[in-house]
Amino acid sequence: MDFVFSDKMAKMKGSAIREIFKLAGDPNVISLAGGNPAPELFPNKELAKIASELLVNEPVLSLQYGVTEGYAPLRELTKERLAKKEGISSPDDDILITTGGQQGIELIAKCILNEGDTVIVEEPSFIGALNAFRSFNAHLAGIPLEDDGIDPQILEKTILENKNAKILYIIPTFQNPAGTTTSLEKRMAIYDICAKHGVLIIEDNPYGELRFDGEHVATIKSMDKEGIVAYCGSFSKIIAPGLRVGFCCAPKALIGKMTVAKQIGDVHTSMLPQLLVYEFQKRYDLDSYIQKNRDLYRHKCHLMLDTIDSCFPESVSHTRPQGGLFVWCDMGEGYDTSLIAKECVKKNVVFVPGSTFMVDMDKPCHYFRLNYSTMSDEKIIKGVEILGSTLKEIVKK
Repeated sequence: MDFVFSDKMAKMKGSAIREIFKLAGDPNVISLAGGNPAPELFPNKELAKIASELLVNEPVLSLQYGVTEGYAPLRELTKERLAKKEGISSPDDDILITTGGQQGIELIAKCILNEGDTVIVEEPSFIGALNAFRSFNAHLAGIPLEDDGIDPQILEKTILENKNAKILYIIPTFQNPAGTTTSLEKRMAIYDICAKHGVLIIEDNPYGELRFDGEHVATIKSMDKEGIVAYCGSFSKIIAPGLRVGFCCAPKALIGKMTVAKQIGDVHTSMLPQLLVYEFQKRYDLDSYIQKNRDLYRHKCHLMLDTIDSCFPESVSHTRPQGGLFVWCDMGEGYDTSLIAKECVKKNVVFVPGSTFMVDMDKPCHYFRLNYSTMSDEKIIKGVEILGSTLKEIVKK
């Protein structure tokens, strides 16, 4: 039959990154595109041991329905870790375990947004969040991202120009796709402006524990005295993404409504992955495991940056992240990296063109994103060399 899709979904497009993943499955392709953690770091042996014991000794707990809010010991452990690591400890907040960090963003949008409401976003920003907001027919207002975060003055101007501005979505630490970190001064100003105007802040922080250079910067949520920040986190980047276990820490009233919304969607996050995440933290030293991630990503990031410096045209600039998984490159005005990406596919190198992360995805874009976490050292060097030679050819023209 000919389907007539809803207004909310008719114009939605699949993630370009997911399409690129299909190419990345080819062993001949060097993928600098994805945002996957390094698979060699997965604690598969530890998780296999835990899973085996759970299925034998706790089959009902592992395989039966659970409560929507999440496995209570995991929620409590997550609260303790947030208080210890991030200074997030308000008695007015609660924790909801989500099916990946992405679900937390979508649930907040479902609970807060009416059609036509404005969501203010960094530009560029995470495609998953942008599409979540688009699915509710929200208006997206982008603020250009600077090396140290968005400009607070532009933020306030944008709020004043959009009377129905409901949400600011921000990834202040090792931003996806840019890899940048918002300064403490800007975080404080951003919080004050949103508190002044009654705008909810979604602070998305899936990469915060992957800092390998520089000094820790306080989360916006740790400053939250007015109950205006919903903090989304995930175990995807620090244990394993396939488990799909994330969390949201937000005021109890919001968590309560998100819980109802989650019941409509998936009832609860799968119990076995929740138990695996909980038991892994109880039995093993999570901080030591995360340090292994940091050490590897420091090496891979510096290797990519050094190769970029030696192989890219001087006219192409790029960020120098202190953590996370991404490098953001700028070819300058007049280039369309979507076209360049197609040329590189012919040479078995893939990356993500910048248009994917923009409010207007159809507009030509001169930025592109590179990832350093998944490829071997040899493939990082070879991929960047091939990309660099292609860029030099295009720049000459």
